Amino acid sequence: MHNIDIRKYKIDLREKCKKRRKEMDPAEKAEKDKKIAERVKLLYQYKSADTVMVYVSTEIEVDTREIIKNAWADGKKVAVPRCIPYSRLMEFHYITSFNDLSPGSFSVLEPDEHLPIVKDFSKSLMLVPAFMFSSLGYRLGYGKGYYDRYMSKYTGNAVGICYSEDFKIHMYHGRYDRPVDAVVTENWIRNTVKNRKPQKIKARI
Repeated sequence: MHNIDIRKYKIDLREKCKKRRKEMDPAEKAEKDKKIAERVKLLYQYKSADTVMVYVSTEIEVDTREIIKNAWADGKKVAVPRCIPYSRLMEFHYITSFNDLSPGSFSVLEPDEHLPIVKDFSKSLMLVPAFMFSSLGYRLGYGKGYYDRYMSKYTGNAVGICYSEDFKIHMYHGRYDRPVDAVVTENWIRNTVKNRKPQKIKARI
């Protein structure tokens, strides 16, 4: 049984990943982002979805603007997250244009709060951001817990997108962390392990 401090473990990993992404060559990043967008279109979860739920990327994240444009071109509805003020909760609102977005929480582009909210997940695909993903589908997020809380009630398909160097075979996770069903990188698409077994760790959280 491993005895680790989950918080410190995650903070250290985030800093390493953040540094690596900031130092990535812009041309190299653009090429990787393009390949990830192309692979997303190959997903059966994407092809069967009526609604694509996707974050609007910041500079150090996988760029999602091409994914959003592709979804509109393919006749799909697009919804993006908005953090609810004074809480650690978020909702996904439908948008029909990038003009529906403005800087919100953490200076991230968010939809207007009056736009319709996604409530039917039956034919939806949520593309989930993270610093890293593991082979079990667990993610190293940004430490605020927004996605884990949302995914605890989400019943549609959830797919993570990241760069291949940010994929780990094993990564410790907390008890409230929620896994994705598959991970897409610039090099491959990989389904995550379905038979997830509890970690044998004594975590200090």
